[in-house]
Amino acid sequence: MCEFCTKHGEGKKWYLQMKNYSQELLHAELSPKQKKVVKVNSRVEWINKFFEYFVLPQPKPTSPKSEKSTKSKDSLKSNPSEAQIMESWKIEHFGQVLPIEDVEAVIDIVDSITRVPCGCRIISTGKSDKRYCFGLGLDSSGMLGKFPDSSFEVLDRTEAKKMFRAFDKEGLIHSIWTAVTPYVIGICNCDRDCMAYRHYIENNGTPTFFRAEYIGQIDWNICNGCKSCMKQCQFGAEFYSSLLGKVYIDPMKCFGCGVCRTACAKKAIKLIPRNKEPKVANLWLKPN
Repeated sequence: MCEFCTKHGEGKKWYLQMKNYSQELLHAELSPKQKKVVKVNSRVEWINKFFEYFVLPQPKPTSPKSEKSTKSKDSLKSNPSEAQIMESWKIEHFGQVLPIEDVEAVIDIVDSITRVPCGCRIISTGKSDKRYCFGLGLDSSGMLGKFPDSSFEVLDRTEAKKMFRAFDKEGLIHSIWTAVTPYVIGICNCDRDCMAYRHYIENNGTPTFFRAEYIGQIDWNICNGCKSCMKQCQFGAEFYSSLLGKVYIDPMKCFGCGVCRTACAKKAIKLIPRNKEPKVANLWLKPN
């Protein structure tokens, strides 16, 4: 299990623990360390700033994290290491890849699901009407009333699952995110237009999310070598053997998102728990 499961899930999947979505946690007083990192006094304040400056369309959108980065210019003299930067992000706003099954399990336990504009797409493409992000618990927390003119869309569970299945078919990666960890704020559907993905995967930057609790595995007795799954993989984890006429998933590169499965007409791909493969049982971020 990833470190969030140990710290915030009592050894179980942290994102399936009701306490991490609770109003009690949302309104709990932050620790001195959390306040120092996030530069606000409460999660409610952080979320308000996040939605005001990042989620809602702005000419030059920013986020609490980017604000923090700007403010940190004065502290660049200290030359924080990648580990120090990542530790701060884990406290403030960090994610994990989820396969569609776990996305639907999350949808089943939350109070409300709200589809919202994607701040990443605003920054990366300039398009402000693309809603790839889903806020969790925003309706029940009263957040929507603070932005009455926004393009928020409250969904029921069936509608939300249908949309996620469509994104899964498109090959978008599902990821779940915190708002001052371990409180969960939402689930995103990512590709290279996602700033977190682009920074971490495309530009080989500081990790911004954990790999999934799973890895993909191909049954060579079923695989016919059509290569359809390779087109879906956002992490470059699938390779073709011309000699064997089969596709292979490299567990060291696989993030366990599972979107490759939707492209496999033969249903030759399955997800297995990460801890079942010793080579990657403890691989959650970059390979050592």
